[in-house]
Amino acid sequence: MYNRSGTFKCIIAGGGTGGHLFPGIAVARELESRFDNARILFVVGRQRMEAEILSRYGYEVKSISVEGIKGRGWKKGLGVIIGLPKSFFQSTSIIKEFNPAFVLGVGGYSAGPLCLAARFKGIPTAIHEQNSYPGLTNRLLSGLVNRVFISFEESRTYLKGTDIFLTGNPVREELFQDAGIEHKRGDIFTVLVVGGSQGAQAINKAFLEALEYLKARSRNINVIHQTGQIDYDRVADDYNKRGVKGEFTPFIQDMTTAYNRADIVVGRAGASTVFELAGLGKPSILIPYPYSTNQHQETNALSLAREGGSVMILQKDLTGKSLAEVIMKYMDDAEALREMGLKARKMGRIDAAKLIVDKLMGLKNRQ
Repeated sequence: MYNRSGTFKCIIAGGGTGGHLFPGIAVARELESRFDNARILFVVGRQRMEAEILSRYGYEVKSISVEGIKGRGWKKGLGVIIGLPKSFFQSTSIIKEFNPAFVLGVGGYSAGPLCLAARFKGIPTAIHEQNSYPGLTNRLLSGLVNRVFISFEESRTYLKGTDIFLTGNPVREELFQDAGIEHKRGDIFTVLVVGGSQGAQAINKAFLEALEYLKARSRNINVIHQTGQIDYDRVADDYNKRGVKGEFTPFIQDMTTAYNRADIVVGRAGASTVFELAGLGKPSILIPYPYSTNQHQETNALSLAREGGSVMILQKDLTGKSLAEVIMKYMDDAEALREMGLKARKMGRIDAAKLIVDKLMGLKNRQ
């Protein structure tokens, strides 16, 4: 068994988006709650956003030289393949220096070399898959690691291995600081728009059109809008040109407050978003990213919408008018809005991080 008072070390590898990192952060927080001297090292790629998110949470971070292959063309793809041995040796060096109890991959390209290097050195490994259709890295790793954790039952058929556990998707504990406190609606209906950590141009465009549609019908709402860095300048200019008001920022630092203020959330259907909404019992309008692998975001959204915990609008059907009409429906029907939130909460798995750590602890005992 692990000694609570001793130094406990593990590596969490992955990234690329906040959707990969935030479940890893939730697992890290659970480990820290169990060990007085936990050291958690995150190993990510070289995207600036990854290091920025992790530094805000105070974690040690190392980067390796690794990129994705899919969609890069054969020349760039060949370059990525040629660079894989370098990332493997970087991973081996990190593991040798840090000497973790185990390595957990949370999706994203950096999880591949770290998990492979850990297995090569005889260190227990596991992966967590957030989405209903697993990413390439996790599909490849599933037959090599000791344990696999999944958020959606639908992903099981795409993964190898015998130790596959349905845990749900870990959610950041700070989002539940006000859990159990019923949200009191303000005088003005508040909409939170989040296209993921990197934004979503199609949602940004449609929402601004929806605001104009609402304004023309004398319907006023408060807006909290995460635009993404790439689309921020265009969105800011569009707000000014249309003469509509809103709080808009490239990235929302304090999601706890943003969620708490919102009457309804408009966003993509990444696994982290879906499980945050479910855990918080937050009504939502989900617009799945249409180009996600095997349309897994649509499957994610359907899991919530089928239970009445969300409204799904496919991007091909998304217009300012269609979005505004759904918003107005729930502005005018407080009971329907409340019911949606209650149905969403029934799908919440706020114990996912605990379940994962329980199973990770069992890995050591099998060695």
